[in-house]
Amino acid sequence: MGLSIYAECEEDFLEDYALIATKVGETVLKHFSCPFDVQLSLFIVGEEAIRTANHECRGLDKVTDVLSFPNLPFTPGNVAAFAEIREGDADLFDPDSGELILGDIMICAPKVYAQAEEYGHGALREYAFLLAHSLLHLLGFDHEAEEDRLRMEELQEELLKEAGYERI
Repeated sequence: MGLSIYAECEEDFLEDYALIATKVGETVLKHFSCPFDVQLSLFIVGEEAIRTANHECRGLDKVTDVLSFPNLPFTPGNVAAFAEIREGDADLFDPDSGELILGDIMICAPKVYAQAEEYGHGALREYAFLLAHSLLHLLGFDHEAEEDRLRMEELQEELLKEAGYERI
């Protein structure tokens, strides 16, 4: 998995954030039998940057924990669509690396720490959770309907367990 990380927040972030992102990303891709080398961009940002992006992209003028910007034409939860993707599709593959461009993830560093405290687990686990959650969005999952929310929560826990970041 080709992972580009842009740490744009002022405070120090988790020591192994790149390793954790790679581990969670590879776990998710393996779980869904992705047949391609994948490219992913991850932005670790502060509250103002994510608030601005949330306002510009979703019309919500508030800080959020994570935003996902998918590049793939998946319908919600249809990861079988990997079979429909053809290598060389100019909109989906990086012309230089040949990697499938999965999309971008933006995580708010201060929210990682605040939510970890709120939910009673460590920042590392919260970060891994937000990565899994966002990666599912990149693969077409959403949580608009109750049934979809429950399925996504189940998948998140399953993926975190597979990656070694389950709740204790």
